[in-house]
Amino acid sequence: MKPSRRILTRTRGMGHGPITRLMSPSDLGHYVKPFVFLDIFDASGAMLHAMGSMPLHPHSGIATVTVFTEGRMRFNDPQAGSGTIAYGGVEWMRAGSGVWHGKEMAVDDVPRIQGFQLWLALPPELESAEPVSRYIEAQDMVSAGPAHVIVGSYGGAQSPVPAPAGINYLLVTLLPGERWTYHPPAGQKVGWLAVAKGQLDAGGAIGCGEMVVFEESEDAIALAAGAEGAVFVLGSAVPHPHLLHLGSYSVHTSEEALEKGERRIAELARRMREDGNRRTTAGTIPVYR
Repeated sequence: MKPSRRILTRTRGMGHGPITRLMSPSDLGHYVKPFVFLDIFDASGAMLHAMGSMPLHPHSGIATVTVFTEGRMRFNDPQAGSGTIAYGGVEWMRAGSGVWHGKEMAVDDVPRIQGFQLWLALPPELESAEPVSRYIEAQDMVSAGPAHVIVGSYGGAQSPVPAPAGINYLLVTLLPGERWTYHPPAGQKVGWLAVAKGQLDAGGAIGCGEMVVFEESEDAIALAAGAEGAVFVLGSAVPHPHLLHLGSYSVHTSEEALEKGERRIAELARRMREDGNRRTTAGTIPVYR
């Protein structure tokens, strides 16, 4: 196999119930920004109820990207319509100036749900902009070889997700023993991946449930799947040049922007209480913005 970029660090994160936190803004997020947070979730049986009981919570200054490696969830939003998000589809939410969310999707009739939620730190021109949320079903997404292009552009395929420039995020499935090499676009020196199923070889074994960060470089990442194949997400990006200013649910580029976002979140909470019950007939609660 061709030499791959050197792995700088690896983690299996910290688990709590069906969710394992692989990265947060206070640890690896400082090194691979604009990627600042990554959860892998995996629930079946009684744990599926825990996925549906996620409380409403706020965000500002970031975008969230949710993809599934197994199972599917339903969405029902007066502004976005209704449908399902399964493998290859995406929920995109640019929180910007502030939102409350957490119940905008409901588990469909499936035995297991597995996937990733990623946070992206936004640039100054977008961190306080009007929020945008999109649900894009699998048939409306694009792929390049074994990779679904969730964010950005790769192999001639451009994702429909309205993300900032300079960021690629791929959902990849390799068959047993299959080899694949990722060539990052010019300037995208940040690189990492996280494995949901199977095992990869990147000049060293990467196991199921593991996240690795590669050295900062524009060199290719050469991968080979193990005997069971592999399902994983991979990110590359132009390095985010700003310091991270952190709130409980917010990430901004300055203290001023953080304070503005937190004020907006508090105002939205007051308005949301006044608006009362917003639950749809499908049991979901649309993003409040």
